[in-house]
Amino acid sequence: MSETEASKNWFARRAEVEAKKDTITFSERVGNIVGVVIGLLFVWYFVAHQTGSTGFFTSRFGTLEALLFYGSIVFGIVSAVLRGLSGRKNVARLFDIFEAIFAAVAIAWLFIVFPFDFTHLADLFPDFLKFLLLWISNDVAKVLMVLAMIVTLVMSIYTATFYVLVRKELSKPATKTA
Repeated sequence: MSETEASKNWFARRAEVEAKKDTITFSERVGNIVGVVIGLLFVWYFVAHQTGSTGFFTSRFGTLEALLFYGSIVFGIVSAVLRGLSGRKNVARLFDIFEAIFAAVAIAWLFIVFPFDFTHLADLFPDFLKFLLLWISNDVAKVLMVLAMIVTLVMSIYTATFYVLVRKELSKPATKTA
């Protein structure tokens, strides 16, 4: 390793690697399509809970809570679509930053209001599949929400750092090697 490479911090070295693989491969595009489909199924599942009045959403689930809850899911879907359409990772990173911040705020608000009753989460599943979700109680959900807040805030900082560093790398003129 040269002296210049050794003096670069981990972020700078990682940004160079990320800049070289900024173009999304076909398999990554397929992964984004799968992510969009999963996101849409997720939205559909919770809309079914809401319109079916299963009891999962309590009376505290108002317009603001719905906007935050569904908005954070839709943000993720739009991010995957943007990445898939542009074919570039760094183009979507700026959107990913806002998505993570929005999600952290949404989770924080939903944690405070907690308009859910997780005893009804599995109500839409057939009886033989309900065990997949029955383990999620309100307390487990709250712990997962706190972890999600922390992870999304850390990821927003991480993604912002890489957005800036990769953008800097991508703006450098290409060097020709003989």
